[in-house]
Amino acid sequence: MTSVQQEWLAAARTAMEIEAASVSRAAGRLDGELIRAVDLILAHAGKVVLTGIGKSGHIARKIVATLCSTGTASVFLHPAEAVHGDLGIYTPGDPTVLISKNGNSAELLALVPLLREFHSPLIGILGCATSPLAAELDVLLDASVEREADPHNLAPTASAVTALALGHALAIALMCARNFTPEEFGKFHPGGQLGRNLRLSVREAMHTGDEVASVAPGASLKDVIIQMTRRPLGGACVVAPDGRLAGFITDGDLRRALTNHDDIRELRAEDAMTRAPVTIRPEASLGEALELMERRPSQISVLPVVDETGRALGLIRIHDIYLGSR
Repeated sequence: MTSVQQEWLAAARTAMEIEAASVSRAAGRLDGELIRAVDLILAHAGKVVLTGIGKSGHIARKIVATLCSTGTASVFLHPAEAVHGDLGIYTPGDPTVLISKNGNSAELLALVPLLREFHSPLIGILGCATSPLAAELDVLLDASVEREADPHNLAPTASAVTALALGHALAIALMCARNFTPEEFGKFHPGGQLGRNLRLSVREAMHTGDEVASVAPGASLKDVIIQMTRRPLGGACVVAPDGRLAGFITDGDLRRALTNHDDIRELRAEDAMTRAPVTIRPEASLGEALELMERRPSQISVLPVVDETGRALGLIRIHDIYLGSR
């Protein structure tokens, strides 16, 4: 890496550190004003309108997306288009969140008297608490920063990130206030991997019956290998005579058995199996199954599925969770 490239890397790291410090300071300033904003929004059954111009407008759009996906109906209003008919989105009492770095945007200031006609409570995410716009607000969330992240203190970087973080903080506080559940989140995200993880159960994606390699504890290791070759799902359920899962054998278990024994002819399934494997219930969500597989020091790619009595029902692979890639 050249000295010039090292300078680029140092500037990038410094930018992120400045932004992180700005967000941290804003978190420390949170107080009763955030609670007032939450109360104002909860008190109204309608939607929340967010507005901002330039980069603040882009931040407002992202906050709208977060609010909508977490149980608070929201829309974006372009402040310049508002006076050309877009004020028609309002119903009386809809709160407005105004986002501005300096708080002296002419477009936003021109909106204030018009919004008052709609009895709209005004919540500001502003970078200047002494600005003209701040004086017009009902609630002010302080998004001020010591400096921007670029070397010349010009581009709205730290200020934009801080405003976004405050919008996220408001959205999450509203989630808590509404007791918003993962099930509700799934209803708002029916598409994509996130929706799949929340909406679908293990039962809907698992392999059962003849799809699954299933052997008795006393089966020879050769029989286990044959079964797993015929049904290549990455694992075999070792099933006791009463139908309960006695253990589980993965491809890795087979490799370890072959590595540790010169002669495998006398080995049985019970000699190679994991006796207390991680399991999942069929009614669990795909997200819960994924959590079991990935949130561990040593990740696993296949889980045996059992009922409440421990009876072996089948298995689910990580490939079955990711957008149904069966």
